[in-house]
Amino acid sequence: MAEQPKLLGTLPSPFVHRVIWALKLKAIPYEFIIEEDLTNKSPLLLKYNPVHKKVPVFLHGDKPVCESMIIVEYIDEVWPQNPLLPKDPYERAQARFWVKFAEDKGTAVFRMFSSKGEELEKTKKETLEMLQTVEEHGIGEKKFFGGESIGVADIAFGSVVYGLEIIEEAIGEGAVFEDEGRAEMSERYEVLSPLHFRLSSVWDALSNEILFYSLRHRL
Repeated sequence: MAEQPKLLGTLPSPFVHRVIWALKLKAIPYEFIIEEDLTNKSPLLLKYNPVHKKVPVFLHGDKPVCESMIIVEYIDEVWPQNPLLPKDPYERAQARFWVKFAEDKGTAVFRMFSSKGEELEKTKKETLEMLQTVEEHGIGEKKFFGGESIGVADIAFGSVVYGLEIIEEAIGEGAVFEDEGRAEMSERYEVLSPLHFRLSSVWDALSNEILFYSLRHRL
């Protein structure tokens, strides 16, 4: 019997969750190894990701694969059931385009909660532009980025929405970010709420699909 793949990561990380979602959508049993303290990186993390020293790291046998969306594509190639990339070359290229867009622009969402002054205004502008682009050219009237089935672009943007869920919960519990008050954090979140709302259908469907496969295969 083949050894189960392993995932090295932390549960709060939106990027680690990208890999978790891919594994669960494909009903792949795996072992999760928690990296307890990223300020004091474990020997295992340093061994298998000596370049960036970041999670997630996916171990297939003794072969490490790093960077969340590269891991997702690797999983899709090795385990072809429930494909996450289209077969058509053009559609596959489009899916990868939106993954790259999420990678390039999605970080603006989280920078809003650490930036100030002119940088904050710039980040707000970038976030609203990203929302408009996703609205007009990405999802549109479709259920998912690729149409009727979940794909890599949904997983990439799902991590953004997952991060917003965590931030919304933290604000609701009265958490404080970098000495800023709860009211100010709430105001910043309001700028992001249209993005959260627009992608919520993707997030809900992604969550439902993961729940379905989790219950079916007891992952």
